[in-house]
Amino acid sequence: MAPILILDGGLGTSLEQEYNVKFSPSTPLWSSNLLVSDPSTLLQCQSDFGQVPVDVLLTATYQVSIKGFGDTKNSHYPNGISSSEIPQFLETAVNVAEKATQGHNSTIALSLGPYGACMIPSQEYSGKYDEGHDSQQDLCNWHSERLKLFGKVQDLSTRIGYISMETIPRVDEIAAMRKALDSVPELQGVPFWMSCLYPGDDELLPSGETPEVALRTMFDRQVAKSVPWGVGINCTKVWKLTSLLKKYESAIENLVDDGALQEWPALVLYPDGTNGEVYNTVTQVWEVPDNAKGVKRVPWEEQLAEVVRGTESRGNWKQIVVGGCCMASSEDIARLRQVLLAT
Repeated sequence: MAPILILDGGLGTSLEQEYNVKFSPSTPLWSSNLLVSDPSTLLQCQSDFGQVPVDVLLTATYQVSIKGFGDTKNSHYPNGISSSEIPQFLETAVNVAEKATQGHNSTIALSLGPYGACMIPSQEYSGKYDEGHDSQQDLCNWHSERLKLFGKVQDLSTRIGYISMETIPRVDEIAAMRKALDSVPELQGVPFWMSCLYPGDDELLPSGETPEVALRTMFDRQVAKSVPWGVGINCTKVWKLTSLLKKYESAIENLVDDGALQEWPALVLYPDGTNGEVYNTVTQVWEVPDNAKGVKRVPWEEQLAEVVRGTESRGNWKQIVVGGCCMASSEDIARLRQVLLAT
């Protein structure tokens, strides 16, 4: 059986629901805005997950971007925050994560969203990018510029255990992110995972590409030297996972048979919408669809545990990291830990 690690849950939605934090287009960094405005509340929220305890805690850096900081204006920064000032806030993100996990033997993972997560409105569910960021080279340049800011954080590679490249909606962005990581020597050698999302019923990325093509691009050594330690699915409904995982397992088997992989990677699973909620991209609110209201559901953590046990029995993953995405609270993750580690 692959060893199981418990990952944290949805930071942004937990801040909204548990701490009454409000996000809007005027806070272009979204949850990362608290690195500037309110690190103490961020620490409280991340400590809720730390105390579960989780084995892996993501930093509050998913929506970090140079433009996002530049558009973040307050009394201290009336003209926005310049790129030279950003590393101090990235240091805050790591400090907060370290404090939130203190005494719990947790590992910190550096959270990096796709370019679409930094657009207003966010576009990771669609993968539709603006003209200046709509090619592999453009995306590589954007990710490289951002990653180099993280490279300025003191001793970062020894303070984090993983890099999470998550919610990737396009195959060209998978290639771009791997190439960008090659360009930042300060982050070389840190294990990283790449996680995609599947919002539709067609089991395709938002770009229309297949999981098989995504996985092959993750491990193609002609694309970049950096090869992921793990692959994953996040921001996807839990009931879609088993069918998607069978596609993942088949693709990994083929890569091993072809010699493109020597062994199976780790698997990272963190689905969203723990009570059937769906994100309305127009209203930017999580809503329970009419056909799901009043329906008695198998608890999310039990559904996810069944998915994990199924892929354990079929596959040869070297490790399974499992948690939640949007709408997964620290209480949800605590129940998930209890279900998975008690069986």
